[in-house]
Amino acid sequence: MWLVVGLGNPGRQYAGNRHNAGFMVIDELMRRTGATTPRLRLGGELAEAGLGGTKAIFCKPMEFMNTSGFPVSRAAAFWKIPPAQTLVVHDDMDLDYGRLRLVEGGGTGGHNGLRSIVSEFGTEGFCRMRFGIGRPPPAWQGADYVLADFSSEERKTLPNLIEEAADAAQTIVKDGLVAAMNKFNRRKKTETGGAS
Repeated sequence: MWLVVGLGNPGRQYAGNRHNAGFMVIDELMRRTGATTPRLRLGGELAEAGLGGTKAIFCKPMEFMNTSGFPVSRAAAFWKIPPAQTLVVHDDMDLDYGRLRLVEGGGTGGHNGLRSIVSEFGTEGFCRMRFGIGRPPPAWQGADYVLADFSSEERKTLPNLIEEAADAAQTIVKDGLVAAMNKFNRRKKTETGGAS
């Protein structure tokens, strides 16, 4: 069994934000797998589905980003899912828009959601899918950039990138992280629309 987490902030006003890329990927996974209707429990919006030949719990923490670790750790404990079988999808300013990077472990890169999960798990040993959103323009603060919606140019390719991220999640569960890394870490689906 896998726990697949998408990071974001709850509330309609945040729905299109770059910081909510993780939520968008979970929504696509729930759509394509015919997941159960999401239910609010353990501090997260949770649904179940078959993914890559096994059972998966999809989790969108419904507490804000800097406390994401609480619902994630509660869900992991409830279903007895170890960190090694937990995948966290999150936005990443250190990757160009259009890039995915799959990794196991590593630091938090200043991402408050990751920092909270590491704190609650007591380990960095979980899988991450870094969803590139690019660097903010020179006049922007990082916090303002991640809490802004994707640009109109980015939105032209965003659906394809979300589909690719969902493909990557399915590959991780079905074939393992190394196989997924070999397939997706070298790819860049779009050359346009990114803030660099």
